[in-house]
Amino acid sequence: MASEDVKPSESAVTTIVNLAEEAKLAREGVKAPSYAILSVAKSLTAGGVAGGVSRTAVAPLERLKILLQVQNPHNIKYNGTIQGLKYIWKTEGFRGLFKGNGTNCARIIPNSAVKFFSYEQASKGILYLYQQQTGNDAQLTPLLRLGAGACAGIIAMSATYPMDMVRGRLTVQTENSPYQYRGMFHALSTVLRQEGPRALYKGWLPSVIGVVPYVGLNFAVYESLKDWLIKSKAFGLVQDNELGVTTRLACGAAAGTIGQTVAYPLDVIRRRMQMIGWKDAASIVTGEGRSKAPIEYTGMVDAFRKTVRHEGIGALYKGLVPNSVKVVPSIALAFVTYEMVKDILGVEIRISD
Repeated sequence: MASEDVKPSESAVTTIVNLAEEAKLAREGVKAPSYAILSVAKSLTAGGVAGGVSRTAVAPLERLKILLQVQNPHNIKYNGTIQGLKYIWKTEGFRGLFKGNGTNCARIIPNSAVKFFSYEQASKGILYLYQQQTGNDAQLTPLLRLGAGACAGIIAMSATYPMDMVRGRLTVQTENSPYQYRGMFHALSTVLRQEGPRALYKGWLPSVIGVVPYVGLNFAVYESLKDWLIKSKAFGLVQDNELGVTTRLACGAAAGTIGQTVAYPLDVIRRRMQMIGWKDAASIVTGEGRSKAPIEYTGMVDAFRKTVRHEGIGALYKGLVPNSVKVVPSIALAFVTYEMVKDILGVEIRISD
């Protein structure tokens, strides 16, 4: 009996000791392991939800943008945003507007989760190093935010690039394409079997180069613009030291517009390089125009040179209008959804004060 009485008391003592230890860690500013894991999971969840919601909302414009980027200049089928959307609706129906979106979400959800989480961690690390050099009261500057965003973009892009590559191919194929990828996994296995593993990273270099200013500027402009509005209390938009949803959407829209305009030519080159080696891409890229053979590129510089020589400098901005219409609400929705989900989950949003 005595031993049975001891066990509950030992269990109670152990629980009290554990709680005291966690309280001590909290007072010292150190998070318990279980809390840290939960915080990471919540942050990743918020980023994933933000990516899925924002990308699905603009899926038709995303598909049209890619079709405009890779279509044959001698056989124009998609001529502008409204005409292009109408043509897709007429030839492929409602489902055609969302073709490739499932694959896109399968890519963008982990991409967005890793991107937002990486940005937070990179920002904290950069701020720590910056404070070591300049003092404990130092804050993140727009340039440091740009660097943190660039790091986050490179990590997220590299981690999910094979899915982005096959998503591009799934998006441009139509009902009349001679060969059909049946889905993301079928496309991945087919590319691996027919073209080898390196094919999954075609266009990776321009993608990484493009993601540095794109993601970097997105985070830098959004965070810096929010900070400026809160500190200056400009235009009477600040209430209780917080910005409203509409104002944050406007900040996200401004960030997305600046970032995508700077990086857009690299996005065009990336898409074209992703078509290399796909023998059935000729029906899409070269169509039925004067050139029957698919265009080949030896690398990023060669792709730039041939695109400009054959189609002019304007070709580097094909699809910019639907992309702009897409990016403004997409980036804005991503930032605001991320902050709202984190707020619901009870995770601290602010990276620096």
